Amino acid sequence: MAETWANVPESGADLHLDLSGEGSLRGRLMRALREAIRSGRLAPGTRLPPHRSLAHDLGIARNTVANAYAELVEEGWLYARQGSGTRVARRATPLPLDRARPSLHPHRPRVAHSLMPSSPDAAAFPRSAWLTSTRRAVAAAPNDAFGVGDPRGRAELREALAEYLARARGVRTEPDRIVVCSGFAHALQLLGGVLTAGPVAVESYGLDFHRELFEGAGRRTVPLSVDSHGARIDELPGTGARAVLLTPAHQFPTGGPLHPERRAAVVDWARSHGGLVLEDDYDGEFRYDRQPVGAVQGLDPDRIVYLGSASKSLSPALRLGWMVLPPWLVDEIVAAKGPREIWSSAIDQLALADFIACGAYDRHLRRMRRHYRRRRDQLVGTLAERAPHIQVSGIAAGLHAVLELPEDTEAEALRAARRRGLALDGLGPYRHPDSAMPRREGLVIGYGTPPDHAFAAALEALCLTLPDPPGGGRSGAARPDGT
Repeated sequence: MAETWANVPESGADLHLDLSGEGSLRGRLMRALREAIRSGRLAPGTRLPPHRSLAHDLGIARNTVANAYAELVEEGWLYARQGSGTRVARRATPLPLDRARPSLHPHRPRVAHSLMPSSPDAAAFPRSAWLTSTRRAVAAAPNDAFGVGDPRGRAELREALAEYLARARGVRTEPDRIVVCSGFAHALQLLGGVLTAGPVAVESYGLDFHRELFEGAGRRTVPLSVDSHGARIDELPGTGARAVLLTPAHQFPTGGPLHPERRAAVVDWARSHGGLVLEDDYDGEFRYDRQPVGAVQGLDPDRIVYLGSASKSLSPALRLGWMVLPPWLVDEIVAAKGPREIWSSAIDQLALADFIACGAYDRHLRRMRRHYRRRRDQLVGTLAERAPHIQVSGIAAGLHAVLELPEDTEAEALRAARRRGLALDGLGPYRHPDSAMPRREGLVIGYGTPPDHAFAAALEALCLTLPDPPGGGRSGAARPDGT
């Protein structure tokens, strides 16, 4: 006998007891009960199962349990009263948390405010509308929705996405060219495994874990310079790359859409070099001062993979993303994903399909555009008043802005932010280590994360972390750059 389970009567919960090791069965049971009390799994005052019940659960003699209880009462671990059963003694307190369960992050700084980029306002998740769609979708779902899943994703969601993406983002596709995945990172992992040999070109400023995903799949990444018009597409032919990852709607993190001439140029490159463009449309729906820029995919659906997810528009907790693939790539991606759906919940897929089809997704996005635009304006206004020497860029779209800092001040600003419990990012980690671009000093500020009641306090903490202007004065005007 090694490990088994007993039922705790008051809670109805199962209790795991390890009866392995040396010694008599009574001694092993006593040792297992002491460990359960020490660790806090049996809290002070908890009533233990009667002798007969525990003996039946463990498959041992009743007298063995009775004798173990009696000895633990004598030792002070348990107490017994007529009519009340045997309970854990009040003084048998569990170990302090730091001894019972060592912290995995013992030196993690306290976070009072978060201005981390690319995170939506979690409090704004449309709970009631999502619950309505979930109920309706589950009630109408066919029986096969509760069986083994199709690795392409539920047909209902692929049909809803095909209609929505064509209407809202100018994507040219059919449902059978869409593959549902567990977010953007999952899509990159799948693509990294099927791309043809050669490096993958990426923007000189971008998320380091995207580069790591490619490199983990054996794909070296090479950087393209980035300027106010987006990635320098003219550098692509010299890289030897057969694929390029771009954020054309709003370059992340520096801001600004890919210039129309460069959109055409990257399509020409893909056609002439047999290349593939991976279009990360991470915040294409959140544009504030002009109409959203359509997807590049519409220019050549046979050479561009369109990648999207619900992480920014709804919540990263949903773990839902999608790839719109050229026809020749669909079977390879499905094969790489596996013979059955093990990544994305069929229930969540059905709920999102209903959420899109009934118009709730469009209504939510309109509401969130207004919400995030107010946040953006409050950020820019606060900086104009409190730190007019700081230039703000990348504010025309998305959920973040870049604060340009004087040379050699980024590291100190990050230290000052940590001292105030303010979580934010510097520009440094986003820069590709092989980039030939001059280093930029700055902070990447996400204005989507804090709840409304905490946003003003987060901005106050931000202003206190920023470096003073040259000369120590605070004159001049803010120069928000609308790119």
